[in-house]
Amino acid sequence: MARTALRPRAGFRLRTAKSDKPPRPPESARTERAEKPAKPGGAARRVRPARASRPADRERRPLPWPLRVLAMLCAFAFMVAFAVVLARLTLEPSPASESLTHTNLNPGDSLRAYLDQPELRDAARQIGGNLVLGIPFGVLVPVLAPGTRGILRVLLLTAIVMLMVEFAQGALVTGRAFDVDDVILNTTGALVGYLLLGRRLSRAVHS
Repeated sequence: MARTALRPRAGFRLRTAKSDKPPRPPESARTERAEKPAKPGGAARRVRPARASRPADRERRPLPWPLRVLAMLCAFAFMVAFAVVLARLTLEPSPASESLTHTNLNPGDSLRAYLDQPELRDAARQIGGNLVLGIPFGVLVPVLAPGTRGILRVLLLTAIVMLMVEFAQGALVTGRAFDVDDVILNTTGALVGYLLLGRRLSRAVHS
């Protein structure tokens, strides 16, 4: 009987082993500990504020459809008027200047001839006039044909049209000749028109 009384029970040993572990703190204590600020010597974690949305990231409001139709009609009317003016300036015969005109296939020859003129006004008229003739292409073509938006497409289309005009001048019109420098100046004018107004106007109409 004495030996049986001194022997510890298995259940009592298991309960003693479990009681050796520290009790688990309740959920509220863990939450308070997590919310405590960091120690002065430790590195504090900074929370970056959310960035404010920039105005450029906002979606652009498209124009109402009546304004789009009106813009397309105005662009078409200006394009027709420009075509008439272009035909009058480039395809109208000039018998008086027949002996003065000659075909130019070397880029830069006509430009040097324009700049060598004694009157600066004449040089400005020749160079500026060809530049101005190309500006409507850069402004109106992207509006009328959305598929041509982009600098390379506008320049390519302008160069093709002006090459056709110059070929018609040299082959069919009296007193006119093909000049590659005119094509270069017209294409440069189209680039200026596209960068200044054509790109923005096309986005406003077709966005």
